[in-house]
Amino acid sequence: MRKKVTVVGAGNVGATTAHWLAAAELADVVLIDILEGVPQGKSLDLLEAMPVVRRDVQVLGTGNYEDTSGSDVVIITAGVPRKPGMSRDDLLNINYKIMSDVVGKVVRHSPHSILIVVSNPLDAMAQAAFQQSGFPRQRVIGMAGVLDSARFRAFIAQELNVSVENVTAFVLGGHGDTMVPLPRLSTVAGIPLPELLPAESIERLVQRTRDGGAEIVKLLKTGSAYYAPSAAAVEMTEAILKDKKKILPCAAYLDGEYGIKGLFVGVPCKLGAGGIEDIIQIKLQPAEQAALERSAAAVKELVAVIGM
Repeated sequence: MRKKVTVVGAGNVGATTAHWLAAAELADVVLIDILEGVPQGKSLDLLEAMPVVRRDVQVLGTGNYEDTSGSDVVIITAGVPRKPGMSRDDLLNINYKIMSDVVGKVVRHSPHSILIVVSNPLDAMAQAAFQQSGFPRQRVIGMAGVLDSARFRAFIAQELNVSVENVTAFVLGGHGDTMVPLPRLSTVAGIPLPELLPAESIERLVQRTRDGGAEIVKLLKTGSAYYAPSAAAVEMTEAILKDKKKILPCAAYLDGEYGIKGLFVGVPCKLGAGGIEDIIQIKLQPAEQAALERSAAAVKELVAVIGM
C-alpha cells in the first residue's frame, strides 16, 4: 500500500507541494481546502498529468477531512499569505485561528501522522500546532531551515559560479529577520566558505538570505514565494517516508538543546520514519550562540502574542 500525504491549503504553496509530491511519486496525495472546487480542480488537473510523466499516484481534491483519514504526513500550508509591507507578526492572530481549526481536524482523522508546518509566522505556527495536537515533539516539525539554507546555497553557487550540488549551508534560528546563517560551517565541495569569499561578500549573501522571502514578495507585489517553500517541505517529507535519516535544518521544539527550552527554533535535525529522530547539537562560537538566543527571543515574543 502506498503512503498517503495530505496537503492542507490549495493555494500556491499547497498546490505546488502536491505537484512536487506527485511528480516524485512519493505517495498518494490529498489536497484539501475550504474553497469549494479549488482543491478538486487542481487535483484533477494534476491527476491527469500523471500518465504524461508516468507516475502511479492518486491525487484527490476535497473539502472533507474524512478523505484525509490515515495520512502518514500532513503538510499544513493554510493561512493568509504575506503581502507587501506586511510583517510576519501581522499574520499571527488570523493564522493562529486557522491553525487551531486545521490541527483539530487533522488529529481527529490522522492521529498517528507527522505534521510539517509551512504556514507563517512559521515558528509560532509550529508552536501552535504542537500545543493543539498533543503530539510528541518528534512529530511536529516546522519547515524553515531547509528553505533558508536553500536560498543561501543558491546565492553562494551564483556568486562562485559553481554547481548547487557542491554547496552545503546551514541556517539556524527563527524563520525571518533573526535567522542565523553559519558561513564557517557552509562549504563548497568541502572547502569552508570563508576560504573562498571575502567577509564583505559573505555578509552580503547572508543579508540577502535573511531578506529572501521579502525580496520575492516585493517583486511579485501580490503574493509570496511558493516554489522553494514547497520543494523544501517535500524534501522533508521524502526523508520521513523513506526513513532516510537525513540531517536537515528544521524548526524543532527544543527542551534544553542549545540552552533553549520550550520554543520552536531552527536547528539541525535527523529526519526519519519517526519524524525528528535526533537533534544535532553543533558547538557554536559565542557570537553564533548569542545570535541564536536573540532569534529564540524573537520567537518567544511571537508566541507570547497568542498566549502560549
